[in-house]
Amino acid sequence: MKKLNLEKEVWEGWRVKDFIESLSLEISWIYDNKSLQKPFVNKAELKKWCMYNQPYYKKYIPEVVEYFAEKYNVK
Repeated sequence: MKKLNLEKEVWEGWRVKDFIESLSLEISWIYDNKSLQKPFVNKAELKKWCMYNQPYYKKYIPEVVEYFAEKYNVK
């Protein structure tokens, strides 16, 4: 996994790692087949899902998408 700046502030004190932590449980359910959402076929699907499900901030955060793409091998 390449080095990501997890401490980078994205929005009003929220760092990259805070957004990752807020999405981690739901994404783990998706990949454990405990969700109605099917695993992501590509990064575009993952990006769209992350933006929609992030708390407060609905813009693209490249580090968040890259973290999950690498973790779950999404191309």
